[in-house]
This record gives sequence, C-alpha cells and structure tokens, in this order.
Amino acid sequence: MAKGILGRKIGMTQVFTVEGELVPVTVIEVTPNVVLQTKTVESDGYTAVQFGFMDKPERLANKPEMGIAAKAETAPKRFIREIRDFEIAVEVGQAVTAADVFTAGEIVDVTGTSKGKGFQGVIKRHGQSRGPMAHGSRYHRRPGSMGAVAANRVFKGKKLPGQTGNVQVTVQNLEVVKIDTENNVILVKGNVPGSKRSLVTIKSAAKTTKVNEAKNLVDYASTN
Repeated sequence: MAKGILGRKIGMTQVFTVEGELVPVTVIEVTPNVVLQTKTVESDGYTAVQFGFMDKPERLANKPEMGIAAKAETAPKRFIREIRDFEIAVEVGQAVTAADVFTAGEIVDVTGTSKGKGFQGVIKRHGQSRGPMAHGSRYHRRPGSMGAVAANRVFKGKKLPGQTGNVQVTVQNLEVVKIDTENNVILVKGNVPGSKRSLVTIKSAAKTTKVNEAKNLVDYASTN
C-alpha cells in the first residue's frame, strides 16, 4: 500500500528547531488535489487513484480530459498522476490536502524532472577524468577509445557526450519537516529534483516504513 500527493516546488530555505538545529528544507506548494478517477481490479486490472493538480483553461484540454473533469465536477487539470494501491479511502471529486495524507516526521520519496543542462561532454555528463594537458597530448577532454574490435560501429553503452539532465529523477528517503495547512505547503528536508515552479510527486517511501519524531520548530510568528 502507498499514499502520495502532487505539488509544485517553490524553492529552498532553512528552518530552526528550538534546540538550535538548522534544517535545510525545500518548500513544496500542495494545494488540495482533486480525485479524478479511482481504478479497480474489476474494471482496470489494478487499483490506483488518479489525482489532478492545478487548473488549466478549458481551451487547452482535449475531450477525454474534459470528460474526466466533468465526472469529478472540477476544472481540467494541468498535472495528472496515478498513485497505485492508494491506502486511504477516497471518492471521485474529493479534494485531498497534504494533511490528509502525510504527517510531520514521515519519510517520503519525491519524483520530478531534473534541470536540463543542454549538450555536455563526458567530463560533466559522466564524471570522467581528463587526459594529459601537455601540448603534444592531443587528448584533453575527449571521450576515449571507441573500441578496437569493430571499428565500423560504436558499442552500446559507450559513455559519450550528449543531452544532460531533463529526465525523471526520484530522491528517496526525505523527511517531512512540517505541513503548513494554512499556506498549503510542505517542508521537506533536503533538496528535490527540478527547478523552481516545477511539478513534483510526493509518495510514501518505497524502502522504509520509519517515521521520525516531529521536529519542534521555532515559531517566529508567536515570538513577535
């Protein structure tokens, strides 16, 4: 069983505990997600819940998207994802908040699209070492031998220059530091993939069921 929610990365900041510990966090905006569909074994062959996040104009939605939104009695959504084996009972059209799904101290996995870095060489793309920098070397930042067996082709798996980044990345085992229901944000310890304002999926951790004790953060609003 699993649980999760969709959100948008806002940026990074830091918070402090009452003991004086500095905690670097990523701020993720999580406005209420709308349940668009519920999949069952009988009708779809598997169980899942389909969530929608962020409204988009109807002129940008196709007919299937409009039909799904109409059944849920909501506007077409910009970001739609399914979460399999969702462990919380929900109904189509229901709005799910971050507090309904997670609590402070839980461990989660965050999936997003990493920053694109364009066409890069093997040193930046794969972390290879450069060759000698002497004038006669003629081998400074090249990718290396293409292979001596078959000179007419390049073998699969050869690490070469190419597009770097802009791929789906999952960062695992991040701690939920705080859930701010008033501002609809989640504070997650550490960094998550993607640039600011990029869309992310927050799911329960796949490799652990550990739940940490919630951190006692400094509340500056009450101290003023």
